[in-house]
Amino acid sequence: MNKSTLWIAVAMLVVGLGVGYWLPDSDSGSDSGSVTESGSPVVAGKKEPLFYRNPMNAEITSPVPAKDSMGMDYIPVYADSESNKSSAGTVEIDSMVVQNLGVRTAKAKKTTISRTVRAVGRVDFDEEKMTRLHPKVEGWIEEIWIDKTGQQVNKDDILLSIYSPKLVSTQQEYLLALNNLAALKQSPFEEIRRGAEDLVKSSRQRLQLLDVPEHQIRELEKNRQVKKSLHIHSPVAGTVINIGSRQGQHVSPGTELYMLVDLSQVWVYADIYENDLPWIKEGDEVEMTLASVPGKTFTGTLSYIYPYAESKTRTTKVRLVFDNRELLLRPNMFSEVVIRADSQPDAVVIPSEAVIRSGQETQVFVVRDAGKFEPRIVKLGIESEGRVAVLEGVEAGDEVVTSAQFLLDSESKLREATAKMMENLNEAKTASEMMSSEAMDHEDMNHEGMNHEGMNHEGMNHEGMNHEGMNHEGMNHEGMNHEGMNHEGMNHEGMNHEGMNHEGMNHEGMNHEGMSHDSHMMEPGHVSEDGAHQHD
Repeated sequence: MNKSTLWIAVAMLVVGLGVGYWLPDSDSGSDSGSVTESGSPVVAGKKEPLFYRNPMNAEITSPVPAKDSMGMDYIPVYADSESNKSSAGTVEIDSMVVQNLGVRTAKAKKTTISRTVRAVGRVDFDEEKMTRLHPKVEGWIEEIWIDKTGQQVNKDDILLSIYSPKLVSTQQEYLLALNNLAALKQSPFEEIRRGAEDLVKSSRQRLQLLDVPEHQIRELEKNRQVKKSLHIHSPVAGTVINIGSRQGQHVSPGTELYMLVDLSQVWVYADIYENDLPWIKEGDEVEMTLASVPGKTFTGTLSYIYPYAESKTRTTKVRLVFDNRELLLRPNMFSEVVIRADSQPDAVVIPSEAVIRSGQETQVFVVRDAGKFEPRIVKLGIESEGRVAVLEGVEAGDEVVTSAQFLLDSESKLREATAKMMENLNEAKTASEMMSSEAMDHEDMNHEGMNHEGMNHEGMNHEGMNHEGMNHEGMNHEGMNHEGMNHEGMNHEGMNHEGMNHEGMNHEGMNHEGMSHDSHMMEPGHVSEDGAHQHD
């Protein structure tokens, strides 16, 4: 061992002896006169606060009870045995103080939670329920019954009447076929009768293909009179969106007479941003609200995600389907859309306000008992509409703090720091007590090569120690008991061994030059005739 290492060992021993000497005295003195910092005596069995904390600012403390600028009492902070048994950072506050601070709690519960994707929607027609009406023949509009857009029509309602020479000639052909069938009905030739019947069927079918209403065909068969104008009926029920002709107008098959839409079901288009696209899929539940219908939420489904994005906005259009039997959803209205994506059933959910986010960790305070709050590190999942799913750290039924948790957090941090400081202090105290001179046992220790120059070993027990090769120059070993020690090879030059008991020591090979042996207790066999030590 080099010299610097020896000096470090000596210095550590001296420091340990000094700390061990002073700490027991200070502990005993504190036990004898227990008073609070305010000077009042401590009652046995009663918890005394360590200090008092400002309820509005955790950094302001007082050693005695006090009030803040608003007249609120400072919060007492305790350090009792029950708190020590709790996990680090656990906060215990009086129930009255909890009420004054306005601490609110909520229970974690299992429920379904989903990721919320919000977008702006635009109501539009259901393209599958749109009908455009065109005439099958050329003609002129004789009379119009539905002449306003927005009117509601039912299936088979009369929309208008049209005069067409083609329709007139078709009626005449049908009447001729009927008369021919009546004349040949009694013919003995079956083929002639069958030909007359086929002519009637084809003439009637032609009227039907030209959209002549059934009631007018029956009326023609009954009255046998050709009508100048024939009716055009609505093929579906719906709302008139567009009227393409007016009374007296000439129309052809290329003319759009009406545009009808069934509004009992509507589509809603919404633009979704790129970062939300991975979470949505067809079939997701959708909720929609409108400013024109306050307090009502419409429920629909996501039916289609378009396979292209808009070049200007870089968003992707999706199509949503909503029921509209009450006709409250009007095309071209704007709405607020919420898509419930990535749904997770049976998730442990707590209010978002209960979470404290600090750095890379998130934690909540769980109520352990009345006035006792324990901080827990949690792992969070989906957050939606003021709720957040907890994956780890909280179980269903746990009660978490939802308000005033930041004050509890500051108190918890201080508690944890104080607990760690006291733990380190207790460890240092224990170590110093173990290093005390009365408690040290040097039996069987090997101090070979150590330099104890100038050290005071008074009262130490070195029984069984091997000091081979040690240099004890200048040491004062007064009162030491070296019984059974082997000092072979030691250099005790200049040492004062006054009052030492060397009974049973083996000093073979030792250099005692310059040593003072006054008052040594030595065996008779250890002294020669000339007064020198006898070494076996």
